[in-house]
Amino acid sequence: MQFDLGFTGFGILVAISLAFGVAAQLVVSGGNRWMWIVAAVGWFVGGLVASELIWGKMTEGELQPIIDGLALDESLLGGLIVGIAAVVVARLMTGRATHGPRPV
Repeated sequence: MQFDLGFTGFGILVAISLAFGVAAQLVVSGGNRWMWIVAAVGWFVGGLVASELIWGKMTEGELQPIIDGLALDESLLGGLIVGIAAVVVARLMTGRATHGPRPV
């Protein structure tokens, strides 16, 4: 397996992952201050797997757009699927015990 993801493609994937993490923190956090990390890592892993492993053998003629080795559309799809799954699992694992003030 040969990875051809360059610095620009990697940077785009990291930036989109962080943006998704911030959005998840604002929308779904429920008091969990680490939700943004869970969401960002989920998006990054999903996007990387989709771009480099699932659709990694296809050429530029078969996939569009490819930015410095990153199959953008495919990474967005993979990131969305895995990122949302990570957020849902994290939200279900934390439960509703995070509402209200913390005991002193």
